[in-house]
Amino acid sequence: MLLMSVGAHAADEPAVLVFGDSLSAGYGIDVDRSWPSLLQSRLASSGYEHRVVNASISGETTEGGVTRIQTTLDKFNPDLVILELGGNDGLRGFPAERIRGNLRKIIESAQASGTAVVLLGIRIPTNYGSRYTQSFENVYRELAAQLDVPWIEFFMEGIALNKELMQDDGIHPTAEAQPILLENAWPIITQALDSKISGR
Repeated sequence: MLLMSVGAHAADEPAVLVFGDSLSAGYGIDVDRSWPSLLQSRLASSGYEHRVVNASISGETTEGGVTRIQTTLDKFNPDLVILELGGNDGLRGFPAERIRGNLRKIIESAQASGTAVVLLGIRIPTNYGSRYTQSFENVYRELAAQLDVPWIEFFMEGIALNKELMQDDGIHPTAEAQPILLENAWPIITQALDSKISGR
């Protein structure tokens, strides 16, 4: 399990928790070049005092996320959870209802702890047919609406179809793609943090 605080920060600083899979764990690249590491620098330069804790695990599923979310929340008490899970479930053809239920549990656990959540939407290849693909993608849209969670439709926008920004496996983004991942997520991250800060 990867629980990495990005940079040297005091434990009493407010935390942003990245809770994802290999897309956020820096799979295949230097972790210092991963988008959560870049997020730490971006937050600091933008005047936010938050430390970034990366609790992402390569290969993680939504079910695995459910089993560890409460312990992680209790340990770090984050202001914000950036939720990036579901891709591995979709690639394995897990039922969309199961994925939705697991993501709902994770979001509701965070919200019950007083933690804001943003949701990073994922898309998958059409290996299992267009019907399954659409059902999978709808999970994020529906949860965001039902639970009032800021979200982006496709975290890998501008990357997934560009071979120059993908590793040889065709699944994971390169180091050069990490700033784009951060740019994709940045607007909803700041939206959620500003709302959280103003509500204190």
